[in-house]
Amino acid sequence: MNRRLRLLALLLCGTAATPVLAQTAPAPAADPVEAATDLGDTIIVTAQKIEQRAVDVPITISATSGARLKQLGVSDLDELSNYIPGLNIQEQSANNPGIVIRGITSDSGSAQQAPRITLYYNGVDISRSRGSYQDIYDVERIEVIKGPQATLFGTASAVGAISIISARPKPGLSGEAYGSYGNYDATVLGGFLNVGSDKIAARVAFAWKKRDGYVTNLAPNQDDLYRQDQLGIRGSLRFTPSERFTADLILTYDRQRNSGTPFISRVLPTTAGPGNPFGVAHLGGSPVSAAVLGAEKLGLNRDVYDANLTFSWDIADDWTLTMVNGYRDFNSNEVFDADGSAAWYLEFAEEAVGWQASHETRFAYNSESFRGSFGWNLFREDSFQRVPFSTEEGTYLQCAARLVPGLACINSAGVVTASQATAILTRGAATTIPYSSTFENQGKNDSYSMFADGTWIASPSLELTAGIRALIEKRRSGFIARAPNSVITGAPLIPGQIDTGGRTFRNEDSFQAFLPRFNVLYRFAPGVNGFATVSKGRRSPTVNLGAARVNGVVVANSQAVPEENVWNYEVGLKAATGIFSGSLGVYYQTYDNFQVTVTENAVTRTVSAGSASNLGVEAEVQVQPTSWLNIFANVGYIDGGIDDKAENGNFTGDKFRLQPEVQGAAGFTIDAPIGNGARIFATPSVTYRSRIFFEVPNNPLISQKAVTLVNLRAGVAFADDRIEIAGFARNLTNQDYLLDAGNTGGSFGIPTFIPGEPRFYGVQITGRF
Repeated sequence: MNRRLRLLALLLCGTAATPVLAQTAPAPAADPVEAATDLGDTIIVTAQKIEQRAVDVPITISATSGARLKQLGVSDLDELSNYIPGLNIQEQSANNPGIVIRGITSDSGSAQQAPRITLYYNGVDISRSRGSYQDIYDVERIEVIKGPQATLFGTASAVGAISIISARPKPGLSGEAYGSYGNYDATVLGGFLNVGSDKIAARVAFAWKKRDGYVTNLAPNQDDLYRQDQLGIRGSLRFTPSERFTADLILTYDRQRNSGTPFISRVLPTTAGPGNPFGVAHLGGSPVSAAVLGAEKLGLNRDVYDANLTFSWDIADDWTLTMVNGYRDFNSNEVFDADGSAAWYLEFAEEAVGWQASHETRFAYNSESFRGSFGWNLFREDSFQRVPFSTEEGTYLQCAARLVPGLACINSAGVVTASQATAILTRGAATTIPYSSTFENQGKNDSYSMFADGTWIASPSLELTAGIRALIEKRRSGFIARAPNSVITGAPLIPGQIDTGGRTFRNEDSFQAFLPRFNVLYRFAPGVNGFATVSKGRRSPTVNLGAARVNGVVVANSQAVPEENVWNYEVGLKAATGIFSGSLGVYYQTYDNFQVTVTENAVTRTVSAGSASNLGVEAEVQVQPTSWLNIFANVGYIDGGIDDKAENGNFTGDKFRLQPEVQGAAGFTIDAPIGNGARIFATPSVTYRSRIFFEVPNNPLISQKAVTLVNLRAGVAFADDRIEIAGFARNLTNQDYLLDAGNTGGSFGIPTFIPGEPRFYGVQITGRF
C-alpha cells in the first residue's frame, strides 16, 4: 500500500504542474439536438443532466459522437472500448457482455445479483446483464462516465456509467443508406430516414448485420461458430408544440440469431489434432438438444423490446421538468457446449427472461449563481435465469472421474471413447443413458430513491457541487432445481447439485443507503479547468439463494452477501486552448465486501472477497495542427486488485478480472477536400492492452498476454458528401488473442478458451440526402 500512496502523491504533483490542453470550442448551437454533436473537437454532453462542454464537467468523462464512431470504423461497444482509457467490454455473446470500468467488471447473469455499471439507453437504466446488449447504429453520442455516479445515473453506477443517446428526429427531410461487404461473407445494411417540421418529426433507423462463423466447427450437425445474424430497428417521434415543451417517444427492437460460442478445450483433441483455440473446433452439442435445451443447434436466440417516453418542459424561468419513462423486455436462450469437445459431456443452455420498468421525475434549476436538480426514481425488475443441462451418464462419469481404467474421454485421434463407458459400467444392460437437470434463479427487485444535486457558482472561476441519493430497495430471490440421481451410480451425478423436489425456495430482504458525491471545478485560465471529486458507490447486497441438504432433508440455503461499498477520490485537469485538447485524471478507490462471482458444478453464486483498492491514471489528448488533420492518443494505467490481507483468503493479492494494467490507443484522422465537392479521409489507429486475467483467483494459464491491434478506415466522398466509398480493416495484422478463458468448463476442471476476432476487412458504400 505504501508504494501505491507514494505513486499517488507523485501523480498528484504531476497533475498540478502539467496541464493537459484541449481545443477551444465554438459556442454551443441553440438546438439541443444539434448541440450534442462535435463542435470542432469538443462535444456537448449531458452527464450532469444539463448540456455542457465535456471540459466543464467536474468528473472524468469520455464522449464520442456518432460521426467519430464512423471515422474509427466502430460499430459495436466492444470495439469502442479499445479507444476509451479505463473501459473494456468483452462480448462473449450478445447474451453475456462483460463491461469493465477502471478494472471492475459487471457481467453476472444471475437474476439475484445487481450490476456495478449502469448502461443507460436514452436516459433509462438497462443494466440487467442478459438484457443490456444494445447495438449502436444511428447514435448521437456515447458518454462513458467514470467513478460512482449515484446522484446522476442511479445506484447501479457503483463504478461508472455508459450512456447511449440515439439520434433524435429533427425538422426537414434527410436520410442515409449504407451497405458493406467483407470477408467471412460479412454483409451489413443500414440507414435512417428523417422527416418532420418544427412541431413534429419522425425518424426510423435500422442495422442488419450478417456474417459467417470465423471458427470452423467439424461437427456435421452444427454451424460454424460465431456466425452473426443480427437486426436492430428503432423508431423515434419528437413532438415540440412550443419552444418550452418537447416529448420524445422511442421504440426499439433488437434481435440476435447467432451461432454457438466457440468454447474450445485445449485438453480434449479433435479429429484434426490437439485442441487449439485458434484452430478448428468440434462442438457437437447434445443429440436431445431441442427437447432438453430448447433449440436443436448451438447458438443464441434473443429478442429485446424497448420503449422510452420522455418529456422536457420549461415550466418557468430557469426551471425545467423532465420525466423519463422506460420499459424493456428481454427473452433469450443460448445453447452452448461447455466442454469444448465432440463428447456428449457438458451441454448447457441459459434461458434468461425478464422485464424492467422505470420512471424518473427531475426538476432542474439553472441560474448564473446556482444550478441543481432534485427528484425521484422508481425502478422494478422481474427476471429469471434457467440453466438446463444435458449429458450421457457413462460419458460424463468417464470424462469426469475415469471410472473405467485405461479408457480416455477422447483419444488422440479425436474419437469419443468415453461413449463406451455406459455399456461397460452396466455390463451391457444399456449403451446410452441420457441425463438432464436444470436449476433456476429468480429475482424480483424494487428500488425507490430520491436525489438532489446542486452546484454553487461561487465565482467565475470556482464551482462547488454536492449531491446525495437516498435509496430504499426490496430484493426477492427464488430458486428451484431438478437434479435426479444417476441411474448408474444411484448418487447425484454432479456433486453439489441438489434437487428441490419441485419446490421453489424464496427469500427476501430490504435495504437502505445514502450515496453522496462532492465536486470542485476551478478555472485556472480561459479553457483550462481543474477538478476534484469524492463520491461513494454501492453494489446492492445479494440475497443469494440455493439449496442444501441438512440431516438428509433438502432445505433452502440463503447466503446473504453484504453490500459492496466503494469510495472514489479523484483529481484531474481538462482544458481547451489552441490546437490541443485533452484531459488527465488520477483516481484512488477503496472497496469493502468486494463481490466476486464463482462457478462451482455449473452453479454460479456471489461471494465476498474482502477488501480491495484501485489506483489509476487516465489521459487523453488530441492535436489538430490543420483543419484536415487530427492526431489522437490516450492511455490508462491501473494498479488495482484485492488487498493483500490474510483475511481475504484465496483471493488475496489477485488482480481484478478483465483488468489490464496498461491500455492505450493512438492514431490520426485525415479528412481533406480535393476539389469539386470531393474529399479523402483516412483513420489508421493502433490499440494496446496489457495482460488480463479471466478469473479470480488469478491463474496465468487462464489469461491473455499483451495484445496490440491495428485498425484502418479510409476512402473518398464526392458529390458534396452525398456519396461515400470506404474500405476498412480491423485487426489488420491478424493477431491471435483470447476473448475469454475458463468459463463453465473451468468449474469442471477443463477450462475452455474463446478466440478473439481475426482480421476483418471489406468495403462500404454510403448514400445521403
